[in-house]
Amino acid sequence: MMVNVKKNTTYFRYFVILLTFSFFISCKTGEYYNYKVEGKKIGVTDANGDNDKIETYIAPYRENITKDLDNVLAFSPETLDKSKGKWQTTIGNLLAKVVFDLGNPIFEKREQKRIDFCLLNHGGIRSIIPQGDVTTRTAFEVMPFENTLIVVGLTGKKVKEMADYFMKENKPHPLYGIEIHVDKNTLKVKKIEINGKEVEDDRLYYVATNDYLANGGDSMIFFRDSDIKFDLDYKLRNILIDYFKKVDILPILTDEKIILE
Repeated sequence: MMVNVKKNTTYFRYFVILLTFSFFISCKTGEYYNYKVEGKKIGVTDANGDNDKIETYIAPYRENITKDLDNVLAFSPETLDKSKGKWQTTIGNLLAKVVFDLGNPIFEKREQKRIDFCLLNHGGIRSIIPQGDVTTRTAFEVMPFENTLIVVGLTGKKVKEMADYFMKENKPHPLYGIEIHVDKNTLKVKKIEINGKEVEDDRLYYVATNDYLANGGDSMIFFRDSDIKFDLDYKLRNILIDYFKKVDILPILTDEKIILE
């Protein structure tokens, strides 16, 4: 008896191919899309509106936080207010000096370089420093954001762009370590001095600022365009707190950075 092996083998191959194809089709992962989201507000109380248990639970945490925030660190002989001043304010002068003084040792240690001057933004100051006791809460109110200290390298030419920006903005942005001499009639920049020396176009200057401005915030594109940036991983609020802990009485700084001539 003869058997047609070739014919049967061909049928078997077709069967295997069809079975394999069916297997892959059946194993294909379905695609799901989120087309609707539903939710409802659930009050943090029981059915009777009694939240005594919750209050009891969080009370120790609230007390500890309040104690830390109200811890007296220093004393201010007068109220420091960003709204009092045409080209500079006492609170702006203080903040720029504090950032410069506490940032410089870190920058020196990490990069073996020195900060030349400091520039912050007027809008970043969110509260006054009231006359009297200065607390940790004061620092959180003045600087509630998570901004960190960035040192940006600017050429003297870019520093001059910064000075022109100042005159167009007409705001008392905090400055330290720099003097901008301006014609009082035309408000044109006449001369810029850093560390007592006139700015040179091709020289590189290291400017302490915050991450928001370093990325071009408040239209400070002269910072954004720089490729030389060092993140010191030091929050400006923490700098302020550390400074408060170091001093007994806050200085009242009235020296001028924008000098009309």
